[in-house]
Amino acid sequence: MKKVIITIDGYSSCGKSTLAKQLAGELDYVYIDSGAMYRAITLYFIQNRVDWNNTDEVNEALDNISLEFVYNPITNSSEMNLNGENVENMIREMLVAEKVSEVAAVKEVREFAVAQQQQMGEQRGIVMDGRDIGTTVFPHAELKIFMTADTAIRVERRFKELYAKNKNITLHEIKENLELRDYIDTNREISPLRKAEDAIILDNSQLNPDEQLRLVMQWVEDAIMVQS
Repeated sequence: MKKVIITIDGYSSCGKSTLAKQLAGELDYVYIDSGAMYRAITLYFIQNRVDWNNTDEVNEALDNISLEFVYNPITNSSEMNLNGENVENMIREMLVAEKVSEVAAVKEVREFAVAQQQQMGEQRGIVMDGRDIGTTVFPHAELKIFMTADTAIRVERRFKELYAKNKNITLHEIKENLELRDYIDTNREISPLRKAEDAIILDNSQLNPDEQLRLVMQWVEDAIMVQS
């Protein structure tokens, strides 16, 4: 069966990564978490006090960054390695979440990440989620999905995810962070978050993961049939 490229774009905390992982597992495809790449770059910038408003500092830092997804048999998933170190947990912390949209808006950072993402997709048979995957990274992907959900639901989902790691986090903090990230993602000059013209909108406000997966798997089957 012909392998295709599936892109999943959308707002923060819509469950893009969850869906992408499910699809990759069902189809035996490679899952690429583009957000983890930007988070790892952000973590490096924070740790090394890189001023991402300084082009020279950014370029020098990017020359010293190596990103790799390494399969973890314990978690049964691919995890982000930054310069040989597993940083999967560190990149999910609030400190990184507060800065990642700013870093991802930097032209040189996006060019660096997009080039790596396109190289990863050369063999096809991949599922990649992010903000500009269907519009910039893989504009000719066979199936493009644009995910959205009610803001209050997104805040609640994100709160549950982070509260397990930080009992001091508040709903107000989460809401402010999501609103700021939405604004930056949709208004940045380079590759802003937007729906590709041929993307299918998936509003999962009222869908559970199983319902969502069944619906999208039908879209995948339809996309593969068109290519066969």
